[in-house]
Amino acid sequence: MQHDYLVIGSGLFGSTFAYEAAKRGKRVKVIEKRDHVGGNIYTESIEDIHVHKYGAHIFHTNNKEIWNYINQFAEFNRYTNSPVANYKGEIYNLPFNMNTFNQLWGTITPDEAKLKIAEQIQAIQIKDPKNLEEQAISLIGTDIYYKLVKGYTEKQWGRKATELPPFIIKRVPVRFTYDNNYFNDRYQGIPVGGYTQIIEKMLSSELIEVEINQDFFSNKESYLKSFPKIVYTGMIDQLFDYTFGELEYRSLRFESSTIDLQNYQGNAVVNYTDSETPYTRIIEHKHFEFGKQSKTIITKEYPQAWSKGDEPYYPLNDESNTEKYRKYHKLAEQSPNIILGGRLGMYQYYDMHQVIAAALNTVSIEFGQSH
Repeated sequence: MQHDYLVIGSGLFGSTFAYEAAKRGKRVKVIEKRDHVGGNIYTESIEDIHVHKYGAHIFHTNNKEIWNYINQFAEFNRYTNSPVANYKGEIYNLPFNMNTFNQLWGTITPDEAKLKIAEQIQAIQIKDPKNLEEQAISLIGTDIYYKLVKGYTEKQWGRKATELPPFIIKRVPVRFTYDNNYFNDRYQGIPVGGYTQIIEKMLSSELIEVEINQDFFSNKESYLKSFPKIVYTGMIDQLFDYTFGELEYRSLRFESSTIDLQNYQGNAVVNYTDSETPYTRIIEHKHFEFGKQSKTIITKEYPQAWSKGDEPYYPLNDESNTEKYRKYHKLAEQSPNIILGGRLGMYQYYDMHQVIAAALNTVSIEFGQSH
């Protein structure tokens, strides 16, 4: 079959584009270097539990159009993300809200909590924050920062908070209500039966050919010559042979285990905010779908430094990397047959709803019509 498009990567961006292109009668080939489709939203069934293989994925959006769009591929449950923080055995609600403040200080009313935070900010008197630590303390005071922000953030980024730029934490969600719902978004949930089914439905058209275990870079020149248009969702610096140097990413290592318990930690996500615990969080997957299975599966998440050959999970969007990315993006604009997408192609820390919105926007630009 002669194809109109080659899509590199079967994650949410690539699969949404392929689905929309096929709807318009275009012939699409999708290649995926992993041994399964779905990118990082892939879920696999183990012990009848849908395991988020590459970290917790909770769908949330305020955009009704995007919510309706994703719901055509799966039924979503009413899961609400309410993570808890474990600081050296002390448990706190997230995001920072009246429950958190009561747990920290015994405050009851919003005014009491505001006064406590204001006192701590006033005592430090940081007028011009020079780094993330100073920025965070100037927003939320010392207690919250040292117990719930510092250790987690330093593990996540692999750098001291005093070495991180202040703009990374421009604002910290502080809520003066007793509300543990992490996201403020109107629509939120987890697909009943996991995420993989969504991608499989997107790619089910007869006009879409899918090949797994296919690395674009093992045959790059041939692919570039053989397809009139290429949708690329991998690392943009790799696409252009690192012409301007490597962009920086952070990687993750996942350590999963099956436990002969019905309920291990009582919540889907528990963040470990002290610096001594090597992982940032433990995910107990069954709670995403309110599971009652006799066993449970947990995953510990370890942030790691990234180097070539590692899996890049999210970009390090500091000023120098952003400047470097702009140069790569200009190169891409000079290649009219290449369409960039996804977290790695756009070098953006996108959430799922943002990836879909970006893909649909790309589709409308490409085909000049609404979806």
